[in-house]
Amino acid sequence: MNFDEIKGKAQNAFGKAEEAVGEAIGSRNLSNAGAEDRLKGAATETWGNAKDAVGKAHDSATESSRDAHADAAYQAGRADGHIESGNASLRDRIVSGAEHFKDNMNEKIDHFKAEQDAKRDRF
Repeated sequence: MNFDEIKGKAQNAFGKAEEAVGEAIGSRNLSNAGAEDRLKGAATETWGNAKDAVGKAHDSATESSRDAHADAAYQAGRADGHIESGNASLRDRIVSGAEHFKDNMNEKIDHFKAEQDAKRDRF
């Protein structure tokens, strides 16, 4: 959880209280201000959640890239004595690693989008 998520939750809670007080004393302006704060809080919380998801996706991509690089370097070292027969195998492994990375990232992005759609549908 990051600062924006916390700030959004706090703003949402403040808005609920403000709205309840407005309803209790019959102040439409205070109730409307509370509803506005709740909406702003929800948007801020969602923004924080998105930033958190992007950060996690970045970390995962960085890790996958390091792993692919290390694997490629290892494979290149193994292929040193078998250049002719090893080139196709190394190339296949590199391409396969890149495709795996792409599929992994697209799956995470799709999951992130689905979560955001679900949250948006709740409002």
